[in-house]
Amino acid sequence: MRKEDKGLLIEKIKETIKEYSAIYLTETTALNAERTTALRRAAFKAGVKMMVVKNTLLRKALEQLDVDYSGLYDSLKGSTTLMLSNTGNAPAKLIKGFREKKETIPAFKAAYVEETVFVGEQQLDALVALKSKNELIADVVALLQSPAKNVISALQSGGSKLHGVLETLSKKEN
Repeated sequence: MRKEDKGLLIEKIKETIKEYSAIYLTETTALNAERTTALRRAAFKAGVKMMVVKNTLLRKALEQLDVDYSGLYDSLKGSTTLMLSNTGNAPAKLIKGFREKKETIPAFKAAYVEETVFVGEQQLDALVALKSKNELIADVVALLQSPAKNVISALQSGGSKLHGVLETLSKKEN
């Protein structure tokens, strides 16, 4: 490959990485064509972009970006498939779900999510449990609404009790 072509590929990888907040490094070489197609379809449905890249080109692209991806460099061995997403746990859920159907592929190497590097197969469960930004916002909204709902229901139940007492007293006087 010519040096100019490599430069263009590095630029393309950089531009693609800039669009996403979560980067996963996986290995998918052991998948046959049918399983690879199934994985790509599942990734598309989950909003995860998949790219097979050369490790040296990926490393050069990561080095040229403003973010410190140095924790991922040791995982750039063998064949590497990038999984990119704006939801931090989407690729982890995809990998875990895909594995439940068949084998231990795709193999998880490392990830960069929310300014944190996760390295090693044992980190996959932690990444699956990681809540996305939208899930955290929903949890906070639910917590904030809970006291208000309790006050409203207490007022409503108190009002019906008071109404019942008044009705009983009005019938008693007659």
